[in-house]
Amino acid sequence: MNVTSMMDDLKRRMDGAVSAFKHELSGLRTGRASASLLEPLTVEAYGSTVPIQQVANISVPEPRMLSVSVWDKTMVGAVERAIRDSGLGFNPITDGMNLRIPIPELNEERRKELVKIAHQYAEQARVAARHVRRDGMDNLKKLEKEGEISQDESRNLSEKVQKLTDETIADIDKILGVKEADIMQV
Repeated sequence: MNVTSMMDDLKRRMDGAVSAFKHELSGLRTGRASASLLEPLTVEAYGSTVPIQQVANISVPEPRMLSVSVWDKTMVGAVERAIRDSGLGFNPITDGMNLRIPIPELNEERRKELVKIAHQYAEQARVAARHVRRDGMDNLKKLEKEGEISQDESRNLSEKVQKLTDETIADIDKILGVKEADIMQV
């Protein structure tokens, strides 16, 4: 394995940790309506379980309202049931083939709970970045031991790996700060 491809691989894996963290955070509910709140939901449709996006269109007409337009009127009941049973605390209002979902305000206790969960996701992402760093450092030691790179090159590359790790963790902390402010905003 050459050094350039190894560094590219480390960068790609650290970026993957950040994007996985962003994806986890997108599922956390803030006080604002977002179509991503319903993305994890599945609906019993045509004898199988499918993601809600395959049977309906989700939009955000107002800051505290979600609108779900079901494509097949026989599916309205199943979509409504999936939303009600999701554990998100939503109470959809059926209007023909459309469902309007008012987003209730979060209380202080629930906000703090969500911030805790966000911190847990952030720590998981930091740990993932550190694992990538450890793999990179191990590879550098192996290359140095095999004589493919000099001790100086190994030290320089180790510093680059550490810098990449520090930048990744700083990105994670920045994203966490934005999400935390978003959750705590009343």
